[in-house]
Amino acid sequence: MKTIHEEAREIPVRTETDILIVGGGPTGIIAAWAAANQGKKVMLIESRGFLGGNLVLGLPLNGFLGRKGNQVIKGLPQKFVDRLKALGGATDHRPCPLHVSLTMIDPELVGRVSWDIMDENNIDVLMYVFFSDVIMEGDKVKGVIIDSKAGREAILAKEIIDCTGDADVAFRAGVPCEKGDKGGHMQPPSLMFDMRGVDMAKFRQEIADHPEKYESDTIPNEFFREDRNFVFVGMRDQIKEAREKDGLDLPVDRTIIVTGMKKDEAWINMSRVNGLDATDPVSYTKGEELAMKQNEDVVKYLKKYVPGFENAWVDKSTPFTGIRETRRIVGEYMMTADDILKCRKFDDAIAVAAYPIDLHHPIGGDCTLEWCSDCYDIPYRSLVPQKVTNLLVAGRCASMTHEAMASTRVMPICMAMGEAAGKAAAIAANDGVAVQKVDIAKLQSMLREEGVYFRD
Repeated sequence: MKTIHEEAREIPVRTETDILIVGGGPTGIIAAWAAANQGKKVMLIESRGFLGGNLVLGLPLNGFLGRKGNQVIKGLPQKFVDRLKALGGATDHRPCPLHVSLTMIDPELVGRVSWDIMDENNIDVLMYVFFSDVIMEGDKVKGVIIDSKAGREAILAKEIIDCTGDADVAFRAGVPCEKGDKGGHMQPPSLMFDMRGVDMAKFRQEIADHPEKYESDTIPNEFFREDRNFVFVGMRDQIKEAREKDGLDLPVDRTIIVTGMKKDEAWINMSRVNGLDATDPVSYTKGEELAMKQNEDVVKYLKKYVPGFENAWVDKSTPFTGIRETRRIVGEYMMTADDILKCRKFDDAIAVAAYPIDLHHPIGGDCTLEWCSDCYDIPYRSLVPQKVTNLLVAGRCASMTHEAMASTRVMPICMAMGEAAGKAAAIAANDGVAVQKVDIAKLQSMLREEGVYFRD
């Protein structure tokens, strides 16, 4: 590869802070909130022009409830939903046979609630800036380098939380990382879009009345008879027929429809770009274009084969392709599928989760789900990377295997990890200790005070 030499230069320090959050998605929002709750000076940086990340993609929040119907994710993630609900922007948590539980949210209100939280807690937010490198002093990350239209600048911080989803900070700091399965294959992403003008009453009725024709995965068809929000996954035969008779290029083997907050609204989750690597801008760019083209055939399929969609139209596509997997750190402990399926408990638990191992196959168009019998713990050590002393990693890039991350990647679980990371960073800053030496009993006590659920 051809290279050039970049001359050394002085980089201005934009600011110094106690705790820096890199990434303003669901994990980062909650991490910043949790850290600011402890009286620390907190800054959050985000490359996009809005807060919320995947919260704005039309996806439901899966996993607030456990397999036994009890609520396992509470604390600040629940308080975020409560604030949305107060504005008419969220539903109750509904048990679901396939996804354990569903909570629908209005993507348009996510930004308002997020900004309210930032302002109320005096969190310094800086958007339209790209994290580009770390400032290292031995094994300590002293700060980060950002690039923007203002040029290249530095931000110094006592503690840093990587909420990028891609382990960008950890990777640049030299933390060992993995990608995908044993062959490096990652779960494929999807570009969702929103349809309006859907006759949802007709859709629900047809699905409920004709299980032999419109078969759903795992969920009994009667589940759809109620006038309530749901996620429908199924209609495999219709997908096959549309491919064979109409030559439609449908990349998935199942129809995936998510009801929206509006009565005639449905979010469609059916594009799939196998082989996309979202840490490679060329791959990400080409993948997003391909997903847009896939969605054209998906719309044709829905209007012809799915009852209630005959007169529907595309209202909008999401602002970016939703990424399921990129880098994952190798931390002090790496969670495994066995930990999840055996409902493992940990002494250093910082969250409880119950979502299934929801694995979108890296090759082909199918997906498989495996459930634990109840719920499982997430240990603090999975947020603690190797080789550095003042960096925590929360969200889907925490220390999990490919299979375990297929469960922990959903937003409520990532938000729960963000809350723990925010509070742990505050403890480390206050006590003057490395994140590896944070008092776990103190952290768990703080989380309990916030309402976080633990298995006793």
